[in-house]
Amino acid sequence: MNMSSWWKKGIGIVGIITLAGAVIGGAVMLLWNWLAPPVLGLETITFWQALGLFVLGRILFGGLRGFGHRHHHRRHRLHDRWRHMTPQERETFSRGLRNNCRWGRHASHRGNPDSSQTNSA
Repeated sequence: MNMSSWWKKGIGIVGIITLAGAVIGGAVMLLWNWLAPPVLGLETITFWQALGLFVLGRILFGGLRGFGHRHHHRRHRLHDRWRHMTPQERETFSRGLRNNCRWGRHASHRGNPDSSQTNSA
């Protein structure tokens, strides 16, 4: 790769990052100014505040890496472990997940004798 194409590629990447920042900052600003003042009684924000809010949210909740890279690595590692398990180990692992995951289930589905109560509205 010659030096001139290297510079063009670098300028293109900087341009894409700048465009993405402008779009994301504008979207956050528009959504905040549309929802936060009438719903929560907060002040409107500027573009730079919206961009700062987005960056702060990524640092606090999403990290500084790209979207989804860590989850892909975990999924790949779990898939490798699953491939090397015997059928008995797979069944034990699946049973443990079913017993420990509570998403959308009552405790009685897990065989807990203390959970004879049901939710009544």
